[in-house]
Amino acid sequence: MKTARQAARQRRQRRRLVLGTTLAVTAAGVLAYLVMGLPDREAEAGNAAATSVATSKVRSTPTTGTSSASPSPPATSTPKPKRTPKAAEKTRAASPSAKATPRPPRTAPTTPSLAGRIRPNTPYTGVATAYEAADGNGACLFGPSPDLMIAAMNATDYETSRACGAYVLVRAANGKSITVRITNVCPLPCAPGQLDLSQQAFAKLADLKVGRIPITWKLLSPSTSDTISIRYKDGSSRYWCGIQAIGHRNPVARLEVRAGGGWRQLPRTEYNYFISDSGSGCGGSIRVTDIYGERLTINGIAIRPDVAQPTGVQFARH
Repeated sequence: MKTARQAARQRRQRRRLVLGTTLAVTAAGVLAYLVMGLPDREAEAGNAAATSVATSKVRSTPTTGTSSASPSPPATSTPKPKRTPKAAEKTRAASPSAKATPRPPRTAPTTPSLAGRIRPNTPYTGVATAYEAADGNGACLFGPSPDLMIAAMNATDYETSRACGAYVLVRAANGKSITVRITNVCPLPCAPGQLDLSQQAFAKLADLKVGRIPITWKLLSPSTSDTISIRYKDGSSRYWCGIQAIGHRNPVARLEVRAGGGWRQLPRTEYNYFISDSGSGCGGSIRVTDIYGERLTINGIAIRPDVAQPTGVQFARH
């Protein structure tokens, strides 16, 4: 018979055998599992790496309004919603491009570049008063007027005699109108827009007893059979001269003399003469330009002080 010690030894051997077998079977199963699942593990590892890269890119974007001392919370990888076509249309409508917005067509200027304060096709408002014009001579120094349908322009619109010789159509509030020629200046307190009419001209619009009436007026380019005359001022010579244009249809913008192989523009005085202080050009060719830019060249005018010499030319009508 087996002794108790032998029986115990046999039981321990059987346990070791069972335990070794179990461990061997378990190890074989784990190895098989690893071999079969290896491709899936590699795919998962690749996905995990891609997710890690995407997450790091999102986190690298700076967060507005945070400082370096206070790190911002991790950003999520949720993509921003895409703008729909409707939203894009609204954005374009709210902010039109310069190309889509048509520019207004460019129009040619209607005002002559040489015109001063009194411009063609422009209505002016003011008041009309009356004065005793005597023979019609005034600050423009045209001399006696053939008729007394004349007026004195306020000093502002007179503009250093630029208004001299201008024809203006004057209309009163009662509908009556008259055309007058500017031969004089009306000093202060005459206001801009005011015309001081000869008594004969004022009487065509209202009773002289009224004394002052509201008016509108505008520049004219009238029909006329007269031609321009040139006059040298008294005291003129080859060493100094003053030159004046008389009888022009449109206001004169500039007067030039031929000197030194070119044209020299002369300065204009308040008494409507163009002065050559050095005598340059005195007795030579003269060129007169109106506010519309038309230039008339006049030859053969001798230095004959205080004599109006006809030229046979006239500005075009506008």
